[in-house]
Amino acid sequence: MLRIATRKSALALWQAERVQGLLRERGNDCELAPMSTEGDRILDRSLAEVGGKGLFVKELEQALADRRADLAVHSAKDVPFALPDAFVLSAFPVREDPRDALIAPFAKRFTNLPRGARVGTSSLRRAVQLLAERPDLIVVPVRGNVQTRLARATGATVIRGGVEVRPAEGDPQGPLDAVVLALAGLRRLGLDAQVTEVLPVGLSLPAAGQGALAIETLRGSAGDQAAVPLDDPATARCVRAERAVLARLAGGCTVPVAAYGLLEGDRIWLRAALGGPDGRGGVALVRAEKRGPAAEPETLGKSVAEALLDKGGAPLLEAARSQASGLPAPKRA
Repeated sequence: MLRIATRKSALALWQAERVQGLLRERGNDCELAPMSTEGDRILDRSLAEVGGKGLFVKELEQALADRRADLAVHSAKDVPFALPDAFVLSAFPVREDPRDALIAPFAKRFTNLPRGARVGTSSLRRAVQLLAERPDLIVVPVRGNVQTRLARATGATVIRGGVEVRPAEGDPQGPLDAVVLALAGLRRLGLDAQVTEVLPVGLSLPAAGQGALAIETLRGSAGDQAAVPLDDPATARCVRAERAVLARLAGGCTVPVAAYGLLEGDRIWLRAALGGPDGRGGVALVRAEKRGPAAEPETLGKSVAEALLDKGGAPLLEAARSQASGLPAPKRA
């Protein structure tokens, strides 16, 4: 019996059940082992302030280390670029659409958002890119599961602790004008009808690994052997190139870094962006892109990261690391 460690959120359970189905198709008997992570429990502060997206991963890794689980299923974008030596990302199954989605019930499209619109996102990467395009926007940090964040713009009630809660409760300014979420998660939960615009990657370049699942195991374990056949080579090569950008920049959720690879035959087209405070109350953004052999994704990722630094990314990186929020204070609600 293979035990699959997963977070308890609806999206995490969907993802784990997807992997469970793939394993069963290959004759593996498996069950889910849902658990709560520190990232799920701390909702009153941004991830940048409390330790990064690794907070969604470490309890699952501990379950692997304790042999309470054989595999852990993550959103690939939540997995830190550096893994403990005992662990390995055994497989990246076929990727969902990696783009970001806008939910703006009244404005509908990003260009139609009124001046000073309040836009909710828990991602510094998204915030910096949106502010680079529209400095007038007010970025509002929004934590919680997909349904909770979606409700901040739609005005729908959500169930919290068995009680119906209006999204404006505790927020004197009421619902947001828009929220930005990963399209993949909305599709997986059957909520994509709420999307009013899929944002082009030229506006909001995805996070490294966005839309992809990552199966983590102990190196050489039974879980590792069972997971390897689930790996999609095209997805894996692109995600490994994207993660190499993060590795070179030591980027996590405290640093606004975006990276997206697209397989073109035997080559990968890798685009990346790095943002941060510009020192004048606004944000600055640098972009870089290259094409390289698909067989050498890590080399390509490192090269694109170096190009970001050469284009002026180094001071942005330092500024983002030294400022806990990663954003200029005037742009926060």
